[in-house]
Amino acid sequence: MDLIVLHEHPEWQKPLFAALDARGINYGVFDLKWACFDPDALPKAPLYFNQASPSAYVRGNTRAVPLCLSLMRTLEMGGARVLNGSQAFALELSKSAQGALMKQLGIDHPKSLAFNDAGTALANWNHWPALVKPEQGGSGARMFLLNAPGELHVLLRDRPDIWLPDNLLLLQEYFETDPERGIIRMEFLGGELLYAMRVVSHGAFNLCPSEVCNPVDGEGTCEIPEVKPVAPVEFHPYPEVPAAAVEAGRRIMAAGGLDVGGIEYLEAKDGRLIFYDVNANSNLRAPIAKAFGFDPFERVVDYLESLI
Repeated sequence: MDLIVLHEHPEWQKPLFAALDARGINYGVFDLKWACFDPDALPKAPLYFNQASPSAYVRGNTRAVPLCLSLMRTLEMGGARVLNGSQAFALELSKSAQGALMKQLGIDHPKSLAFNDAGTALANWNHWPALVKPEQGGSGARMFLLNAPGELHVLLRDRPDIWLPDNLLLLQEYFETDPERGIIRMEFLGGELLYAMRVVSHGAFNLCPSEVCNPVDGEGTCEIPEVKPVAPVEFHPYPEVPAAAVEAGRRIMAAGGLDVGGIEYLEAKDGRLIFYDVNANSNLRAPIAKAFGFDPFERVVDYLESLI
């Protein structure tokens, strides 16, 4: 085979598989949910495309992530090229590493504190309100807005499951934004901007652009939402994305070793652009790309075909 796609969420992959089939590309699929691999027998193809997500654990697929990371390291040692490989995936799995990378690049980002003990964290944190989120995030899973220190103790008492999957959490600086403008997500492919969109959440943290999770019409089938928004999440094309934001996104993608991915930022009240999330698994949203005049999955297949 010319290409093997690594994944654990077949519904997310249907548009990609359809585009690969239509192009006649000789590809295979490796489902990470229940799998094994022989490091002596790898690789089976010269090119692999990682489509695993850190949010796998909320779907009962916790074991997919460590297997994927180990598999990709083995493939890379065996000489295969892995798109969104071990370096990119390790970055996506670590909110603290994302913050450290942005600090290194001189890009504005929220203050944060990684912790495994609430008392120690509160003794070292004085920025309220604050967000608490898992170190290994994914689609807004287990994120909460806290207004005072005592709320952290109550949350951890009532919801011990938020320590999943790796018993490491973050307190992160909270920025109030204009709810009508939402946040901005830029999608990159091969180092270049594919499109940008505004995402208006109506109070939700699950901003997954997949049409499976947040469809244009009707109810989604996502397992992740913690709080029901007052209205469905809105996605709007954003052709006016500032050049400075695009350049910052390019730098994050390059430094993080990402081939395909989404970079999210918000517009602070003081006018700063605050970058806060790096997504190596990019669920492209066809209706947004259509507004720009193309099919995003066709562009991905163009990119894959050029590498093959």
